[in-house]
Amino acid sequence: MARTTDEIDREIAETDPELLPVGDHERHGPGHFAGLYAAEHVAGTEFVFGATFVILGAGIYDILIGLLIGNTLAVLSFWLITTPIARQARVSLYRYLHLIGGDAVSRLYNAANALIFAVISAAMITVSATAVRRVVGFPAQTEAYPTHVGFIIMVVLFSLVAVLVAAFGFNALAEFATICGPWLMVMFTVGGMVLLPAVAESVTGYTTVGSWQEFVDIAGATVFTGVTPDGEPGIGVWEVAGFAWAANTFSHFGLIDMAMLRYAKKNWYGLMTSTGMMFGHYVAWISAGFMGAATAAITLTSITVLVPRDVAWYALSWAGYVTVIVGGWTTANANLYRAGLAAQGVFLRFSRSRVTMLVGVAVIVAACFPFVYRNFLPLVTYAGVVLVPIGGIVFAEHHLFPRLGLTTFWSRFKGVRNTPAILTWAISLAFAGGVIALGVIPYYFVFVPVWAVSIGLYILLAKRSGAADK
Repeated sequence: MARTTDEIDREIAETDPELLPVGDHERHGPGHFAGLYAAEHVAGTEFVFGATFVILGAGIYDILIGLLIGNTLAVLSFWLITTPIARQARVSLYRYLHLIGGDAVSRLYNAANALIFAVISAAMITVSATAVRRVVGFPAQTEAYPTHVGFIIMVVLFSLVAVLVAAFGFNALAEFATICGPWLMVMFTVGGMVLLPAVAESVTGYTTVGSWQEFVDIAGATVFTGVTPDGEPGIGVWEVAGFAWAANTFSHFGLIDMAMLRYAKKNWYGLMTSTGMMFGHYVAWISAGFMGAATAAITLTSITVLVPRDVAWYALSWAGYVTVIVGGWTTANANLYRAGLAAQGVFLRFSRSRVTMLVGVAVIVAACFPFVYRNFLPLVTYAGVVLVPIGGIVFAEHHLFPRLGLTTFWSRFKGVRNTPAILTWAISLAFAGGVIALGVIPYYFVFVPVWAVSIGLYILLAKRSGAADK
């Protein structure tokens, strides 16, 4: 029997707002996205990334050019791939995937998503908690597991802040980020400038830098030298570009940031991701490399064992602690929001805020284990490889199906399980594993062929399964 208008209105009113398309009154201007991405991508882990490039032996021109290429590609990916789909669908990827793939695909994917973003959030909180070691007095957490109750207490306290902000939703997230973003930018820039004189003196005997070329020469001689700490040749410009592009693969090619960009009024707001990419993943990474190298020299410690807290302290003193803490929070907030949305796709009966609280409990436990943040770079890279095939499936059904005479949401209309989506995801992951194992291309570029394979494979399998039917 057909439902009445009143029954439909009541059902909509009782539906969690996160499952409904974003309304016109909920859309935001470019400033929200500029602040959101600046705050999320200028975080305590930038200290880890900056030191990583030093450890990997990148040269100064490899860094300057490679990061520019990689981060430009990332901004273009957000703008041209993620934002148009997000604005047209007006729902998060988690909801859109449910419409495309049905319960089986959606729940499997959302469970993987919730796990990945919970772990990323945990890494951010661990970084924040370690920043107060000098204040609280607990020992350095050098093991893979926690060794002091003071560290655990700090993890719990910092986790509560991140969980509460994420639970309140996108508006609270954006406001918090808009406040913190500009300050974090200043702190990272100043941190590199503060320690630059010490680095310059070790090369020229003077604490001043007179020209851009002199800066490049000093950086190339002391920080980004082109060789690893063991004296081996370092990575080159394309490896650096690949790392930068792949650092947010799951967000742009994987379409995770549909959750954020569905609130954009115009497509070009996707370019506002440049505040995070070009500052957080360019200026902040280079600055963090300077801070790490100078701190290692001052403390007579290998840069391979330095933690963000030590680097921030020698560069910015107490302000450095606050930078690490706030930077960890802003990134943890955004990823907890994503994890909550994904988990809601698994537990549809619960509201997003309640599910976010439950995910927060798992985050607290994971954040107590320091090995999580120490493996952050490979974590985000492999996470992208895992999630990108789903982005390819959604891209194909949203953009290419109408052009190829196939029906969008075909499995929903036919009332069948979207087996082609499941097979495409599985085969794409097997393909990725084979490419990585054979070493055909560096692992941080694997997401590109995996995305292309997932698109072609899904179109083929869906067409054979009935997507071409009227």
